[in-house]
Amino acid sequence: MICLKKQFTTLFTIIFSISFIVGLYSCNDDFISSDPKYRLEFSTDSLSFDTVFTTLGSATSKIVLYNRNKVGLNISSIKIMSGSTSFFKINVDGSKSATNEFENIEIRPNDSLYIFVAVTINPNNANSPLFIEDSLNCITNGVKKSIKLKAYGQDMELFRNKLIKNDTTLTADKPYLIYGNLTVDSAKTLTLNPGCRLFFHNNANLIVRGNIKAEGTANKPITLRGDRLDDIQFSTPVPYNNVAGQWGGVYLLWEHGNHTLNHVNMNSGYVGINFVNTKNSIPQLRISDCKIHNFLLYGLMIQNGNVTVTNTEISNSSSYCVYLNGGKHSFTHCTIANYFDNSYVQAIPRDKNPALMIMNLKLTVPMENTFKNCIISGSAENEFSFASPTMDQYKGAFDHCYIRTSTARDLSMFTNIRWYEKNDILFKSTTYDYEKKTYFNFAPDSLSPARGLSDKAVATLFPIDLNGKSRLTDGAPDAGAYEWTPTK
Repeated sequence: MICLKKQFTTLFTIIFSISFIVGLYSCNDDFISSDPKYRLEFSTDSLSFDTVFTTLGSATSKIVLYNRNKVGLNISSIKIMSGSTSFFKINVDGSKSATNEFENIEIRPNDSLYIFVAVTINPNNANSPLFIEDSLNCITNGVKKSIKLKAYGQDMELFRNKLIKNDTTLTADKPYLIYGNLTVDSAKTLTLNPGCRLFFHNNANLIVRGNIKAEGTANKPITLRGDRLDDIQFSTPVPYNNVAGQWGGVYLLWEHGNHTLNHVNMNSGYVGINFVNTKNSIPQLRISDCKIHNFLLYGLMIQNGNVTVTNTEISNSSSYCVYLNGGKHSFTHCTIANYFDNSYVQAIPRDKNPALMIMNLKLTVPMENTFKNCIISGSAENEFSFASPTMDQYKGAFDHCYIRTSTARDLSMFTNIRWYEKNDILFKSTTYDYEKKTYFNFAPDSLSPARGLSDKAVATLFPIDLNGKSRLTDGAPDAGAYEWTPTK
C-alpha cells in the first residue's frame, strides 16, 4: 500500500513538472514585452520598383518583419507616411486598410510578419518617367523603423487588339503597351522610329500582313519585349525580362512584304521572327545590327523568303536559333549561339535541334545560303545541321566561320573554317548566374578561336561591331557580331 502511494506521488510530480514546463513556455509565448531592447529585424531598408506603367499598377513586392526574440512583441503602428493619398498600398498579413495604417499587431517570438506593397501611379501626361517616393513606418516599443519606398511611373499608350489600317509611324515619345495583337493590315506599312519601345503582354504578338520598317540607331535602338518590369521573387530575384516566354512574337505574313529591321533588340518571347511563306512569291527581309535573344521556341524561322542578316546576334532558344528553308539567305558577321537554359525558372531544357538548321526540301523554292565571318555554336555537340534529299537545287558557301559540329565537313562549300575543338573558350560568358548577376556575353573571349578569323575585306564593309566598337583597330577582325575588347 505504501509502495503504491509512493508510485502515485512520483507520477503526480512528473505530470505536474511537465504541465509547469508547458505552461511556462505557453506563458512565454503569450508574454508581450514592452522593453525597447527587443526589436524587430526587417528584410530590407528600402523597396524600389522598376518603372511602373501608369494606371496599370505593379506586381506586389513584400517586406518581412522578423521577431527573433524569445518574447512576443506588439507593433503599435504600421503605416505609410502619406496615408490614403499615397501611390503605395500595403497589405499586412492578408488585411487591407483604406488609410494604409494598422495598429496593435502582435508578433509571437521567433515568428515573422509579411507586409505586401503595391504601387499605382496616375497618368501625368508627360513623356518622361515620374519619380515618386514615400516611407513605411513601423513603431515597436517606442522604437521607430522607416523603410523607403521608391518607384518611377511612366505614361504609355495602350493598344488592345489594335488593327493598323493605314501607313502608321510609332514614335519614341512614350512606350506602347500591347494587349492581344498589334496587327498591320494588308499592304500597309508600320514604321518604328529610333528609340521606339513596344511592351507586349502575355501572348501578345506583332502580326504584319503588310510591311514593317523598324529604323533604330546605335544610340536609339528599338525595343520589343514583355511588359513585366518586375522580378520573380526567388531567394535571389530574377527579372522577368530574362525569362523566355513572356510574350508571343513577330509574324511577317504578307507574301509581297518588304521588311527592314535596323538596330532592334527583341527578347524573351515564344518566337522571335516567323517569316514563313508559300512558293507563290518571295518577300524580302533585311536585318542589321539587331539582337534576337532568349526565345522559348526559335529565334528566326525562314521559309520561302529572301533574307539578308548582318552584324546581328541570334541566340538562346529551346529549339532552333535559325531555321532556313527556301529562298536566298545571306549572313555576314553574325553570332548564332545557343546556350539556352530556363531550368532555374521553368524547368524547360533545350531540345535536340541545332542552333542552325538548313532544310533544303522540294516543297520550297530553290535555296542559296551564304555565311561569311560568322560564328555558329552552342552547348550541344552539333550546332549545325544540313538536311537535303538532293543537292541539285542548293547552293551554299561558308567562309571564314567558326562552326561547332561533332565532325568536321570536307564539302567544297566550306572554306577557311575553324571547326570546334574540345576545350575551346569561345565567348566571355555562356551562362546566366542570377545570384552573381552575370548574364550571357557572346563577345569573344581573349583566348577565343574566333579572334582574327574574319576575312578582312568583308570586315571592312562592316567596320563597327554590334557593341559600337571598331573591328579594324588591331588589323585582325574577329568572326561574329562582336569584336574582342579587354575586360575592364
